[in-house]
Amino acid sequence: MKIAIASGKGGTGKTTVAINLAKHLTINTKNSVMLLDCDVEGANDNLFLNSKFDDEKSVTAKRPIWNKDKCNLCGECVSVCQYNALAKVKDKILVFDELCHSCGACAHLCPEKAFTMKAKNIGIIQTDFNSSNLKFGQGELNIGESMSPMVINQLKKEIIESEITLLDAPPGATCPVVKTLEDVNYCILVTEPTPFGLNDLKLAAALTEEMKIKTGIVINRSNNDDSIIEEFAHRSNIPIVGIIPFEKRYAKSYSDGKVLIEEHPELVPIFDNIYKELISCGSIPKIKRESSLAPISKEEWTAPPTQKSRPRVKELVVISGKGGTGKTTLTSSFSFLGKDQVISDSDVDASNLSIVVKGALIDAGQFVGGKSYVIDEENCTQCGQCLEHCQFDAISNHDGVHTIGPFSCEGCGLCSRICPTDAISSKDAISGNWFISKTPFGYMSHAKLGVAEENSGKLVSLVRENAGKLASYTDASQILNDGPPGTGCPAISSITGADLAIIVVEPTLSGIHDMKRAIELVQHFGIPSKIVINKFDLNTLRAEEIKEVAKRMSIETIGSIAFDNDVNKAHKKNITIVEYSNGSASLSIKKIWAIVNDILENI
Repeated sequence: MKIAIASGKGGTGKTTVAINLAKHLTINTKNSVMLLDCDVEGANDNLFLNSKFDDEKSVTAKRPIWNKDKCNLCGECVSVCQYNALAKVKDKILVFDELCHSCGACAHLCPEKAFTMKAKNIGIIQTDFNSSNLKFGQGELNIGESMSPMVINQLKKEIIESEITLLDAPPGATCPVVKTLEDVNYCILVTEPTPFGLNDLKLAAALTEEMKIKTGIVINRSNNDDSIIEEFAHRSNIPIVGIIPFEKRYAKSYSDGKVLIEEHPELVPIFDNIYKELISCGSIPKIKRESSLAPISKEEWTAPPTQKSRPRVKELVVISGKGGTGKTTLTSSFSFLGKDQVISDSDVDASNLSIVVKGALIDAGQFVGGKSYVIDEENCTQCGQCLEHCQFDAISNHDGVHTIGPFSCEGCGLCSRICPTDAISSKDAISGNWFISKTPFGYMSHAKLGVAEENSGKLVSLVRENAGKLASYTDASQILNDGPPGTGCPAISSITGADLAIIVVEPTLSGIHDMKRAIELVQHFGIPSKIVINKFDLNTLRAEEIKEVAKRMSIETIGSIAFDNDVNKAHKKNITIVEYSNGSASLSIKKIWAIVNDILENI
């Protein structure tokens, strides 16, 4: 039996549920369990397990090496690359490893054979199978790499079919989550009873519906008012299999890396119920689809103003090593406090900023992320060339019929180009939508990636490009960008070329781990950055540790925000905390904004 623990966004409590469910099943029910941490951009289950890994394997991906002596600079390689990983510059072909998906199209289709494919390490798999009851494995993607599905795929090869396997999935609803959810029997979706939580839950539930996986919901940090989630669950045919109450003492135990059911035995029946209810009541969701977008006039914003000399636009991006740290809370507050700005939400996988920074939609369009491919059975001779050369295991052969799996295909197009009978056709893949809105705080660029689509960073780049155009049209001096979590391709696309990155971190053991990876990412790309600690008073010792770690990594901490119940109240009213109250969190954010604004003005 394989059970995935997922969520529409990070920070909802996936790790809490995965760790405690694994512990409960091994200790209290005497089951033999395997737990795999598939969140390879921010794996932190082991911070709670302290496993002693007895095996480590390198995960490699083949990358093209250009041979100048063989190349005639025809540019064919650049035209076939679907990921913009190759560029022809004067008498050179440049290869950008961070964008390469290792499909091999450039090497296979180069008429002069000027490329060779060389294996490069992109991550590691670590396992601890010493315990007879709880076996553990995790994957870790190298900083600056984008191919997390390859690491997840390698990790899942460690599954022992006789075990109950729990898979702690990455956040979101894109290809890393799809790779994790392939072949699972059940999925637990962890959410919070807030508008943000509901928005992200809808995305995750749409994915499990698409993949036909039996699903149950766990409400974490319940405050006895869960109606916003209960109503959605009822109309979507998804049972609520568990409710974990909000208690500050639970948050404190988590921040110190403690397993909740060991510290708080009253939680054991909750996790026992989660497992039993999921197996007996889990069902495939039935999601009511949103209507398609109506055509929207462009007249309101496309006419550029009179050109005049003005300072260069400064761009601030707010990021975190993982979701749920308070990025959107901070960015939305900055939007309210700032002026002469454009707002941007690059977290296209689970865009939440527009919930708080409410605006009128004035333009929208479809985003074509690449191509989708299909095999014509009548023209296919089953020669097997496509099957042999696909690097993503997206093509299968069942009873002599070759098919392309829509969830696994990454749209490289190699199969179509090498098919000797032209049996593979393609069409534009509509991967999502982009939007332009007019908010009370300035124009806003945002987008929504489709469920189960690959977030390669292309849509993030489009969101930032639109924000730049809006800044030019409106003579704005700043762009405030709510970045995606993690360290993969979307995060890379959101920080490249930014003037300043703010890394938001919470004072937990896992928060420190994720912060280190975020710092390594911004330093890898040379982006100036600062640290902001959210909910610092949940664990003041961890907060001090964050400052020390950041200092050792040459990053300054510019502010700390206390835990404030007003933040959650503001979220439920869909307004920013600085609008809602003048409490401790609001005052701290105003001080931090003054510092950030001063930094931007002096860059």
